[in-house]
Amino acid sequence: MSEADTSGAARAAEFERWANVFTAHKAFSHPSELHGVLCGRLAAGNRIEEPDWLAMVCEHMGLPDAAIEESEDLAPFMNRAYEQTLELLKAADMSFHPLLPDDEYAIEQRLEALVAWVRGFLEGMALAAGESLGQAPDEIRELIEDMVAISQLSDEEEADEESEQQLLEITEYIRLGALAVYTEFNAPEAPDSKSPTLH
Repeated sequence: MSEADTSGAARAAEFERWANVFTAHKAFSHPSELHGVLCGRLAAGNRIEEPDWLAMVCEHMGLPDAAIEESEDLAPFMNRAYEQTLELLKAADMSFHPLLPDDEYAIEQRLEALVAWVRGFLEGMALAAGESLGQAPDEIRELIEDMVAISQLSDEEEADEESEQQLLEITEYIRLGALAVYTEFNAPEAPDSKSPTLH
């Protein structure tokens, strides 16, 4: 199994984990959308305190706030998801990917997930960056316009090779776009060697 296959399998498994949590809690929203909101906020330079993040999770999933206390797995899962997502956005190897189902799903479902992710990303970015988006460089503003257009795609695509290829290309564009936004709004990480040591 090649490295690409392994990472693809890991991403597919991650989507299934999110989907299972959403199903178990009877959430009415799409897991890709919540992941998109989180990525949008992190990419725009926002960091979310744990109580605020968990409240956001409940709101998006259509759950009462008490669900966090009542569920054994929701808070640990979502806190781990938050940390993982931030680490991937920061990763120098650009290994970040939007949370999307793999190609075993019908193209309509994959397009629906991509559109949900992009809508979430735009919402998260608007929440975090607000007015400063207007002062962003041209390429970031163009990217946002493209994302708005993508967020309005319908999932009535006919499944053929051309639409499969288009979906792959749009997904890659969105992936690199999210990383571009992250680079624009977040200061570079200081190398570990410079971090102060405690004696």
